Amino acid sequence: MGFLSVLRKMKQKEKEMRILMLGLDNAGKTTILKRFNGEDINTISPTLGFNIKTLEHRGFKLNLWDVGGQKSLRSYWRNYFECTDGLIWVVDSADRRRLEDCKQELHILLQEERLAGATLLVLANKQDLPGACTADELKDILELDDIKTHHWQILKCSAVTGENLLNGIDWIISDIAVRIFTLD
Repeated sequence: MGFLSVLRKMKQKEKEMRILMLGLDNAGKTTILKRFNGEDINTISPTLGFNIKTLEHRGFKLNLWDVGGQKSLRSYWRNYFECTDGLIWVVDSADRRRLEDCKQELHILLQEERLAGATLLVLANKQDLPGACTADELKDILELDDIKTHHWQILKCSAVTGENLLNGIDWIISDIAVRIFTLD
C-alpha cells in the first residue's frame, strides 16, 4: 500500500476536505466564507493573511482557507497549497478591468504541482451588481475550456444575497468525494 493510499484511507475515516479559496483582492472571498458560516457580512475588511473556518456539511468536515488576494500577498499563496483537495477561485464579475489579471493568476495557479488534481470551482461573484459578466462570458474571458488538468465548474453567485453558494459548495464536495473517498 503506497503513501497516497494510506492518506486516502485516513481521509476516508475522517471524511475531511481541505478547500483553498483564492482570487484577486476585493473578489468577495471573506464574504463568501462568512456567509457559509452564517456570520454577519456587514463589517468585512481586506484579509491581511488568511482566515480558516471548519464547517460540517453533508457529513464532511470542510477546512476552508480564505487567503488574502492583494498583489503583495499572492507570492505567499504557495504556502497554502499542500494537501489541497479543492480550489475555489472567486471572481469579481463586475470588475471588468481586472479580468485579464484574474485569468493570468488563475492559469499560473493551475500549473502548480501541489494543486495537481485539485477540483476547481470558479465562483462568478457579485452577480447582484449592474454590468456583471455572466458565467458564460467569464468562462470565455478566463479561458476555462482550455483547462484539461482539473475538474472544473463555473457558477454565478452573490456573496451578499447568498445566491448559488450552496450549489457551489455541494458541487465541489461531490467532485472531491468521488475522487478521494472511493473504496479500493
